[in-house]
Order: sequence, then C-alpha cells, then structure tokens
Amino acid sequence: MLRTEQLSLARQMDLVFKELQEELSGLSSGTVFVQIRNNVVGKFGVRHNPLSGRSGTFAAEPQGLTAAQQSAFRLMALESLKYKRRWTHGEISYEFAVRQEMIVVDATLESNYNMANLMIRYPRSAEGSDSSYG
Repeated sequence: MLRTEQLSLARQMDLVFKELQEELSGLSSGTVFVQIRNNVVGKFGVRHNPLSGRSGTFAAEPQGLTAAQQSAFRLMALESLKYKRRWTHGEISYEFAVRQEMIVVDATLESNYNMANLMIRYPRSAEGSDSSYG
C-alpha cells in the first residue's frame, strides 16, 4: 500500500484538487488551504467567502468553477510549488475568484519553524558566543 509520505508534494496537491473538485464546482470564490508538515499534506480544505443574505435567506452562487477553470487552478497551484524554498512545514493558501469568466488566483506560501527543533540543532554549548542575547 502506498503511503502519503511516499508521494511527491506535487502529486499530493493533485490529489487535493481531485478531492475538492465537487466542492469547487459550486463556488466562484474562496480560499483553498493546504497545511504541510514534513513535506506531507495534512489538513486541507476550502474557506468560502462570506455568503450574502437578504430578507432572511441566502442566495446560492450563480455557478461554480467550470472544469476548465478548475484545471487552470490546479496547474497554477502546482506551478506555485516551484516557489517553495527549503521549508518542510507550513501552509499554502490560494485565494481564488472568477473575473470575466477567467479564474484569478493569489497564492500565499507560509513557512513554519519550531524553536524546539533549533535548540536540538544549536545546543547550549555555544552559549558563550551569543552573550549579546541575554
């Protein structure tokens, strides 16, 4: 059986978009987020833009992303991975909207680090050389 950590991040991203396909087909804007730990996708999903309500009801979106728009979105998400540098933990979010029948995507790449990991890498024996910190 193939495990997630055996798949490239690009292949995992492909699976994310395949899983979100039905949900995206009902949305014309929102944010897709992908949380990454040790270069493995963990939690992912869609943050919907606020629903507009009037007279006690919410109006449904007129239409969601077409198959072609979803394909373009997926390709842009895969392309954005080229800008991920060195980090293994973090989140990538893709804010998307349809403008004049075209999908527009803004990608935000967020790296996360853990101070406890640094303390293992840089033990206190180097304390004499960093006296300016404390």
